[in-house]
Amino acid sequence: MVSSSHEAMHHFGQKGTAGLIRNFQRLFHVPFPEPCGFTVVNTDLTEIEPVERRVDNLVRVHTESGDFLLVLESQGKKDERKRGSWPYYLSYLYEKYRCEPVLIVMTQSSSTALWAAQPIRFGLPGWSSLVVRPMVLGPDQVPVITDEKEAAQDVSLAVLSAITHGKGPHVAAILGPLAAALETIDPAGAALLAQLVTSGLVDSQAKEIWRDLMAPVNYFFQNPVADQLRDEGRIEDRIEMILRILELRGIEVSGSVRLRVQACSDLDQLRTWSERAVHVADAEGLFADVRSE
Repeated sequence: MVSSSHEAMHHFGQKGTAGLIRNFQRLFHVPFPEPCGFTVVNTDLTEIEPVERRVDNLVRVHTESGDFLLVLESQGKKDERKRGSWPYYLSYLYEKYRCEPVLIVMTQSSSTALWAAQPIRFGLPGWSSLVVRPMVLGPDQVPVITDEKEAAQDVSLAVLSAITHGKGPHVAAILGPLAAALETIDPAGAALLAQLVTSGLVDSQAKEIWRDLMAPVNYFFQNPVADQLRDEGRIEDRIEMILRILELRGIEVSGSVRLRVQACSDLDQLRTWSERAVHVADAEGLFADVRSE
């Protein structure tokens, strides 16, 4: 199931992810393929109900040489458990989507950036079974952008600047120009980039300043395209929940049942089916009392 509209991804590709990839090429000196399309992907990597794993941002990038997944993680401090999760994220995503995942970690701490950039190795000394090398964007890799004109010239770089330098008493000098720059691009792209900043900021003061800056231009978050993305994400989550509950209960799900559930875009209907999935005797029981639905 596609988790976003073509129109939204067109705008995001023009004003958001395409610019981010261009700056990744510049900052990392890594030859990313030229993108020709984008799809926002559900960030939930949960396998069973008691365990939840969720990446911060996940975008599928389409190129002429194939697709790859951009896995964006915001890291506030050193966390060895988090480093243990990253190899799982990449392995799971590759198995699920069958395209190459690229892990990019963003942090506001130079010491955290050095820690996160260390390769993660599993296996024997001298014979690694698995190696994960995160690309890390920290204060030492990204320029400080406090000029409104400069921010407007490259909004995606201004977003990276806000995320990596958005901490401390001078944070308004970075976030203010970015907020003004977002008003110069299309609302759909601005809404998605504003949400990326919201999820990327880890400092409480920075988050409060950003909320205040966004309050007068709340139409970013009320934009119909952004609302559609959120609704489609909730629909996809609910569909996965229904099918997962049935599978965990050992109930066989026929192809016709699976297709009917996946084709539904009514959140209220999906909520009803998820409640029924807990106690139905068979998968077809989801659709009982059709007339009342």
